[in-house]
Amino acid sequence: MASIKAHEADRALARLDPAYRLVLIYGPDAGLVSERAAALARAHVDDPQDAFQLVRMSGDEIAGDPLKLVDEANTIGMFGGRRAIRVSPTAKMLLAAVEPLLATPSQDAIVIVEAGDLQRTNPLRTACERARTALAVPCYGDAARDLGTIIDEMVRAAGKSIDRTSRDLLAGLLGGDRQTSRREIEKLLLYVGDDPTIGQAHIEAVVGDTAQREQAMPVDAVFAGKLPVLDLAQAKLASEGLDAGVMLGAVLRHALALLKARQGVDAGRSARDMVAAMRLPYPRIATTEAALSAWSTAKLMEAVTLLGNATLAARRDGDLGRAGATRALWTLARLGRVAGRGD
Repeated sequence: MASIKAHEADRALARLDPAYRLVLIYGPDAGLVSERAAALARAHVDDPQDAFQLVRMSGDEIAGDPLKLVDEANTIGMFGGRRAIRVSPTAKMLLAAVEPLLATPSQDAIVIVEAGDLQRTNPLRTACERARTALAVPCYGDAARDLGTIIDEMVRAAGKSIDRTSRDLLAGLLGGDRQTSRREIEKLLLYVGDDPTIGQAHIEAVVGDTAQREQAMPVDAVFAGKLPVLDLAQAKLASEGLDAGVMLGAVLRHALALLKARQGVDAGRSARDMVAAMRLPYPRIATTEAALSAWSTAKLMEAVTLLGNATLAARRDGDLGRAGATRALWTLARLGRVAGRGD
């Protein structure tokens, strides 16, 4: 079967087996899908600016007329040379256009099909994974190590430096979508101006405020038992490409902080003092004090265990990890609702 794991994608595309004449690049991270498709297309033509060598086709148009892709793939270039066909994402079915090329691959062109988040049972994904002449490449939100690499490359290219602590802070604030992350880093570099070193103050001024507020929404919703708020926050972050592991990590860190604070309260400290020690933004203080009063030490330990297991699962398998993340957060939110009622 011609399918690979998400962490193998860059290596596989950099050394693409010439037997693969059609490459399906799919996943929830639209920015990463586009970036990998563009890089693969550039690598397989002599001049990416030549419209005869690099052909861009609309997924919507191909879905309406499947033979368009087959005809283009079998067209012989006027001046010879290598050709690449890049098909844009579409919500419509492309299987009818792709199947003939899986059965009889183009000898002159490589076909690159971009797609959104395709489930394991999706017919297009299944057909490409089963074909010997096609490769299916999953693209999930950037893991922390991937974001670190992007940060290092862009900072170095700008002639600046960033220390490890600031780099980790920035990686933690960025979402999982590759293009969005790059835009945020570009905005940060503009803000830094002539300063040779990027520090935490720069990051918090440019990236921190918006990112922290958005990532805090599902965290606080979980421990307050606000299921509708959690649902909306999860949907928004997922649409922006935030990795499930990153979201779970944020909830896990807050659970650990709450556990430490709860243990302090059990030892005789006031809830207000323990929350103050957490150094949270002002809008989150009242919500956190309420959660600290509602959740017992035993319940918080249970939450930490559940979140730890879900985070590990998310890092191992993107598909199962996202489903597990949703289950874990909803389970905890229900516990939060019960805890808030004092049941």
